[in-house]
Amino acid sequence: MMSDFSIVYDKILNFNTTYLPIILLLIPISWLILYLRWDLLLKHNDVNIPIQKNMEIYFSGFALSITPGKIGELLKSQFLKTKFGVPRKITAPLIIVEKIYHLIGLIIMSILGVYYFDISSYIIIGATIFLGLGLLLLSSKKVFNKFLHFINTIKFLSKWTVSLSESYDVVKKSLKGKTFIFATGLSALFWFIESVIVFFILKSFEIDTFDFFRITSTYIASIILGVLSFLPEGIGVVEGSLLGMFNSIGIETSLIFTLVVLIRVFTLWSSVIIGLIALKLCGVLSINNSK
Repeated sequence: MMSDFSIVYDKILNFNTTYLPIILLLIPISWLILYLRWDLLLKHNDVNIPIQKNMEIYFSGFALSITPGKIGELLKSQFLKTKFGVPRKITAPLIIVEKIYHLIGLIIMSILGVYYFDISSYIIIGATIFLGLGLLLLSSKKVFNKFLHFINTIKFLSKWTVSLSESYDVVKKSLKGKTFIFATGLSALFWFIESVIVFFILKSFEIDTFDFFRITSTYIASIILGVLSFLPEGIGVVEGSLLGMFNSIGIETSLIFTLVVLIRVFTLWSSVIIGLIALKLCGVLSINNSK
């Protein structure tokens, strides 16, 4: 991308700002949906935090999403313990539950566009298998504890295993009943809005030859590959996948780089910036990591 910076710059100048207000409106709406899912999970486990502080804590996790496997988001759990006395054995597993719902939402959205993009069907199958293994892991406490034993061998993660082993019931409880239905719906809605953002980015460059569902299938498939890579926000994998997939559906090569850059700026890096601001506001950077 850096080698073709001049091409990217020239193409950005052709960006039609007509759709920019819609894009800028949808971005914070998508963040709000994620917050509502987080608040739902907390309240389902009898954790009530003042709205302003809860939002600051949650959005601070956006800045930490670029850590491997988003493991840095576990600092939210430490912050809740330090400031509000909420046990990590409740909040730490909820962060894991969030990732499960994220993947469920991705699979739901990808199914909507599977007819339009053949390769996405294989990606959906792979993601579904991965999700199934995760749910299988959570279905048995014995298997789950074996997984925690493996995690305990990783020095950076070992301090969290005690809290997680004590909170198995929290995970199972958060994946059942009405909570499961509402959290799944919010997850799918989040990815739907992100897909709309991508659609309008393409519209801003007068790309009208592909309908919404085909663009959605292309984008969601690349995100799933990024999730399965376990890289921070799938950096590198998502961009590479988008480049290949946009090329395969016939978008002009010189324009693809620009599209990928703008998509990631609006859907990823804007949230990271907000997360950094939230980190400063809620003082996460000064948290004492002692238990």
